[in-house]
Amino acid sequence: MQTATESSKRNIFLIGPMGVGKTTIGRTLANQLHLEFIDSDHEIERRAGADISWIFDVEGEPGFRDRETQVIDDLSQRHGVLVATGGGSVIRPENRAFLQARGIVIFLDTTLEMQVKRTAKDKKRPLLQTGNPAAVLRALKQTRDPLYNEIADIKVVVGESSGKRVMSTILKKLGELDYQSPQPI
Repeated sequence: MQTATESSKRNIFLIGPMGVGKTTIGRTLANQLHLEFIDSDHEIERRAGADISWIFDVEGEPGFRDRETQVIDDLSQRHGVLVATGGGSVIRPENRAFLQARGIVIFLDTTLEMQVKRTAKDKKRPLLQTGNPAAVLRALKQTRDPLYNEIADIKVVVGESSGKRVMSTILKKLGELDYQSPQPI
């Protein structure tokens, strides 16, 4: 019989900067590992009944971060989930503690150039609605990368590689940690 700690380590949390592909990779990985996939930003929007841009406009970043902390706390207490988190979810120490204690944390990293390319036309990211999104991304990378690295059990660099290659790397690294996914229903 598994202890609560062992069963919670079946959870997987994807962290990393915006535009790295956490949602896309997360859906595929969750399917392969027989986990329930949840995107924390989508869950925040569902609970609020509004999109993230609206939350930022009305409540500011602190209000959004309060909602994010509640969602991460709730989702990370479930069992058998793979959660793709928002890029800024690691800002708050309590979020880092929830993720680190309740599952395997995978840091999906990429270059600044790739991030700029992947987010160039995205109008739904409030932090990038400036005259110089590349400068914003650079500043975020400098402040957040140490936090991602602090709690990551696994780090995978996502570049121009195919999704299959990224998946293969993640699965290999999970195997090295003796990760056991739940059995399919």
